[in-house]
Formats: sequence, structure tokens, C-alpha cells
Amino acid sequence: FLLNRSSDLRGDVRSGARLAFDVGKVRIGVARCDAQAILSVPVMTLKRDRFGAELEEAADLIEEYDAIEAIVGLPRRMNGGSSASTEDARRWAHELAQVTSVSVRLVDERLSTVTAHRELHESGRTEASFRKVVDQAAAVVILDQALDIERMTNAPAGELVPPIRRDR
Repeated sequence: FLLNRSSDLRGDVRSGARLAFDVGKVRIGVARCDAQAILSVPVMTLKRDRFGAELEEAADLIEEYDAIEAIVGLPRRMNGGSSASTEDARRWAHELAQVTSVSVRLVDERLSTVTAHRELHESGRTEASFRKVVDQAAAVVILDQALDIERMTNAPAGELVPPIRRDR
């Protein structure tokens, strides 16, 4: 399947591929865009590991696709507040920033899974087949959202994540 929500916004967007991550407790959906930042496509779903092996997989994907940036969805409550999922995504983004050389940005992802479900349904997918791809579709939604924000503001979307500095 392919989801393309690219808008008709014509603002400037930096050239270069980006990867987006929809972080869940069990799975992480991954999407990427092309170097012109026009088309976002699903890549894969990473399985979360209590030892953090998915972080190395994510860093490898960033390198493989020669991404200029990693975008991590930040699941906020509808009122803008934080939840356990919000803090988990923040922690994961900080850990990703430790293992990759590209910038990592957190982008508000409210309703991305709802939007992904709707778009998958509209594309003819059955509910039974959603589970395998909904995380990837949500990552596509997050990436498209970030690119749209950059087109509207002429600045990267979301907040830059500094890596956590650990005492040695």
C-alpha cells in the first residue's frame, strides 16, 4: 500500500530523505520520504525489545536511507498534556539521538493512528489486515504532517531532541 497525503503547499522544504517513527509499546512503525520530500512511504515495523535492539535497527535504517533527519511522533493527549506514552516516546527519541548522527525531532502526532486507520480503510484494507501495517501508516501520517509544517513555516517541524548525556 502507499499513502500520499502531500498537500498543495508550496513553501520551501529542505531537500533530503527523512525517516519517521511511530513509537508504541510493542511496535514502532517506520516511514520515509524521498530526497525531494514529496512522497512518504511505509518502510517496516520494528519490534520493541527490552534491551533496545530496535534503536540500532532504527539507526541502521537512517544510515541506509541516507536520511538528513529522524522524526519521532509525540503522542500528546487531546488537551495537549502528557501521558505515559508521551514520556516513552520522548525517552526513545533521546536514546535514538544517542546512536545516530542526524538530528532527531519530536512532532505532535495527535490522531495519527486514527487518520492511518481511516486511510487504510478508504484504500480497501480490511480491519483484520490493519494490525500488520497500521504503525507504518501512522508513521507516514507523522512524516507528512512534519513536511507540511516545514512547507508552511519554512522551518523544521517539532522540537529538536538533544541526546541524553550520560556521565562516564
